[in-house]
Amino acid sequence: MTRPDPITLELYRHRFAGIAEEMGVTLRRTSYSPNIKERLDYSCALFDGEGRMVAQAAHIPVHLGAMPASVAAALAAFPHWAAGDLVLLNDPYAGGSHLPDITMISPVFIGDWGLETGDWGLETGARSPIPDPRSLVSNPQPPSFFIASRAHHADVGGMSPGSLPLSTEIYQEGIIIPPVKVYAAGQLVEGVLALILRNVRTPDERRGDLAAQRAAHAVGETRLLELVERFGTEEVNAYADHLLAYSERLTRAAIRGWPDGAYTFEDVIEFVQPQGVTLTPIRVTATIAGETINFDFAGTADAIQSSLNAPLAVTQSACYYVVRALAGEIPVNSGCFAPVTVSAPPGCLVNAQPPSAVAGGNVETSQRVTDVVLGALAQALPDRVAAAGQGTMNNCTMGGKRADGSPWAYYETLGGGMGAHPAGDGLSGAHVHMSNTLNTPVEALEMAYPLRLLRYQLRRGSGGAGQHRGGDGLIREYELLGETTVTVLSERRVVGPWGLAGGGAGATGRNTLIHPDGREEELPSKFSRRLAAGSRLRIETPGGGGWGVANGDWGLGIGD
Repeated sequence: MTRPDPITLELYRHRFAGIAEEMGVTLRRTSYSPNIKERLDYSCALFDGEGRMVAQAAHIPVHLGAMPASVAAALAAFPHWAAGDLVLLNDPYAGGSHLPDITMISPVFIGDWGLETGDWGLETGARSPIPDPRSLVSNPQPPSFFIASRAHHADVGGMSPGSLPLSTEIYQEGIIIPPVKVYAAGQLVEGVLALILRNVRTPDERRGDLAAQRAAHAVGETRLLELVERFGTEEVNAYADHLLAYSERLTRAAIRGWPDGAYTFEDVIEFVQPQGVTLTPIRVTATIAGETINFDFAGTADAIQSSLNAPLAVTQSACYYVVRALAGEIPVNSGCFAPVTVSAPPGCLVNAQPPSAVAGGNVETSQRVTDVVLGALAQALPDRVAAAGQGTMNNCTMGGKRADGSPWAYYETLGGGMGAHPAGDGLSGAHVHMSNTLNTPVEALEMAYPLRLLRYQLRRGSGGAGQHRGGDGLIREYELLGETTVTVLSERRVVGPWGLAGGGAGATGRNTLIHPDGREEELPSKFSRRLAAGSRLRIETPGGGGWGVANGDWGLGIGD
């Protein structure tokens, strides 16, 4: 490989990332659901012909770290591709994360195989945007690139609206989509789309959001082909390779500056059962050796009868995120992941095997994996690591029927307190670590759903004490305007986020039901209830842990 020009390399870093960013803008602007349009619960990335991630947009960490596994699953399922192919998948045991996250993958052929501008809608009989597909069979050629997007769809069927149920096996969580072509050589496979839409509560919204993902792919492909037309196939391919090698060199150099050793840390997930809450351990040993790091989850509890189990791809994603965050400003691609290895006993909580339920593993257990990895590395890098953030996404799903009988399904994650750090206080009311979404604005929420938001404010004083205080959580209170099924998956309702260097723990969260008669009922961290019109749900999210000793008072931090 010839030595790259450093200025040109930096230009390609932003050119590739810019394609993913523009895909994201397209997806947001053309989507139907508030979860994608308002909360930005989606991610886009660009891969080379071998399935290596070349660039990503600054979207959802838990999506992007796991997306290479989705592309690998699609390549394994379909060794031969044609222009106009479009593969969908959401199977957590075939490269997915959890069922609401639907990943879309499409090939990009350079040269005579590039696509012409066409109709990228999901309507039956849409015009094929490619030449005669028979020519593709007679001239086989592998794709030069792949484009991928992942969007959280607000409902994919399952036990409860929003598809984040209190499940005990994956079959209860919604429709499972293995890698399957929804478009083949530019032609809609109508039966596949019909099967998906028949298994969800809001088919029109799902059709619209899938069309938005496909529109994003059309934009990504157009921009990539324009890049090749301007600079040539050889240069574009070469700088994709250069960028991967560059990121790997930088990541290895960063790890080489960390002290060698084995660092162990343990935290817990709150497993709600009829007889009470069981604190279920997640344990990691981070071993730094030269320019590599390994995360070994031996000692973690076995998978449980709950949706909190996580597939290995989600666990890997959380580990990659932490290394990326601590390594500094490095172009994010598969090169960053090369020096990082992750191992976990098959069948444990963070390496679940079929048919374990995993809906909450992607959103809740990923947060705890992040916490334990940061807790381990805080021992090696005490001046770099922040105290624990809120450690939960406070997942709230609701659904039912409107007054006109039409179905609705709503999903949202809520921010909380960030952990304090050696340089200052934690942020308040923010989405922490693996989430990185926005809130649903009050106006959008009340316009789209039979809900009214009565309170939305910071939860003052919920951050942990210390030389630097943890960020405060939020209070968000909904009034249900009709009979509604509500499901909440949350964490840190029993054990608060830990502090560091003597800082205090952040306040635990709280879920409260206010009945129509005014009676208040405290609810557990996970519940699903059918609630009457006039009921109110108040969610108080955790604060972040504090950092350092305040006024000589050593708190409950792990640095005591």
